[in-house]
Amino acid sequence: MASKTYKPLQKALGYEFQDLALLDRAITHRSHAAANNERLEFLGDALINFVIGEYLFRMRPTAEEGALSRLRASLVREPSLAVLARELKLGDAIKLGEGELKSGGWRRDSVLADTFEAVLGAIYLDGGFEVAKEVCLRCFDKLLQQLPDPETLKDPKTRLQEWLQARARPLPIYEVLSEAGPPHRRQFVVRARLLDMEHTAEAFSNSRRSAEQKAAELLLQRLQVPTT
Repeated sequence: MASKTYKPLQKALGYEFQDLALLDRAITHRSHAAANNERLEFLGDALINFVIGEYLFRMRPTAEEGALSRLRASLVREPSLAVLARELKLGDAIKLGEGELKSGGWRRDSVLADTFEAVLGAIYLDGGFEVAKEVCLRCFDKLLQQLPDPETLKDPKTRLQEWLQARARPLPIYEVLSEAGPPHRRQFVVRARLLDMEHTAEAFSNSRRSAEQKAAELLLQRLQVPTT
């Protein structure tokens, strides 16, 4: 196994593997071989969640559990991991089967995110926890420096519920007004309605949950409009 094949990736990671077989396994997609990166992906996912969770715990000493969970979820998710993988040019190194190659698998968020997790898992096995933690935090550095306000990460239904509870008002009712279309292109129209006044909002989406969230967002916006 020629080490020069992996030099660009190792340089981007800032880590040189002692056992290149681990790195080779980490970049091998299941479409390429039976000996693939799925087990390393499992390990890397656990590692990343712990490292980022610990960082947030230490850096946000007054944040409650819910806020910490929302912050971690905003960082450790497929689109974010795919961005980090692209910064490492990980797509250039992934070993894919012929079908995945033809469909552009190296560009797909899911493939990139899974491979990023596998590489972190491989670093942990190769160099130990402290080394893997250092690489993980270095990769996440920009995202960690731009953490959003946890309140902005709450979903619309939660924000609407908290807004109403803070004013001792009853919670809204969500009603499905219509459901149409074939199973793979279902469209739901949902109304969010208050029980103590004539305020409603309607929205549609391809799932009931998504439609409810959109209706809640619209209703909250209307409630927060200052009255003259």
